[in-house]
Amino acid sequence: VEPHKGFFGDDSGLNAVRLLCDGDGRATSSEGPRGVWGRPESCPPGQRLVSFRLRVEAPRGLWDDTAANAMAAICSGGSVLEGRGGPQGTWGNWSLPCPPGAGVCGLRTRLEPPQRGGDDTGLNDLDLYCCS
Repeated sequence: VEPHKGFFGDDSGLNAVRLLCDGDGRATSSEGPRGVWGRPESCPPGQRLVSFRLRVEAPRGLWDDTAANAMAAICSGGSVLEGRGGPQGTWGNWSLPCPPGAGVCGLRTRLEPPQRGGDDTGLNDLDLYCCS
């Protein structure tokens, strides 16, 4: 997540998502050039990630747009994880949960490339995939 840059700055919000898997495995989305990784959030032992939602800022016309700003997720036991993203936007609906016994095993993102003087938004959408 890129920290807020002030009234005249070009904020890009969420720039990437990384899944940390059992063992040392991990999957990282395409990464925008801005921001820093936040503190990892984890499901309790024996639970899997099963659903997510994004906090997204709607297009603002001539004002600075950020698109996705934060992600939250639900573990199979009902625990809710929320990343330390930016405050802009509103939470979307929760995704359909993975089927019983399945959990998130992959991701795909839509990332806007740097606009070279234009309004950068970073991450614009996220799909998570379930596996049993």
